[in-house]
Amino acid sequence: MKQKQLPQDYYQRLEEIQAIDFAIVELNLYLDTHPQDQAAIQQYNQYAQYSKKLKKEFEARYGSLQNYGNSYSDGNWSWGSAPWPWQV
Repeated sequence: MKQKQLPQDYYQRLEEIQAIDFAIVELNLYLDTHPQDQAAIQQYNQYAQYSKKLKKEFEARYGSLQNYGNSYSDGNWSWGSAPWPWQV
C-alpha cells in the first residue's frame, strides 16, 4: 500500500508533540519519586497544557491523533483516510 505524501509541516508538528510528550513522561517518572518538587510540578503542568494545545492545532489541520474518545471527530470519520501517527 502506497503512503500519502504529507507536507513537511506535518512531520515537524508531530515531532514537536512527541518531544513534549516525552518530557511529560520523564517528569511524571521523576515526580513519582519526588512528589513535593513544586518546580517540577509546575513544569509538568506547563508541558501538559502545551501538549494539549499542540494536539488541538495538529488535529484541526491534519485529523485525529488518538482514538477511543481521546480525540474528537469533525463530522467526518477520517481514521481510514489519513496515515495513522505510527505509520509516519
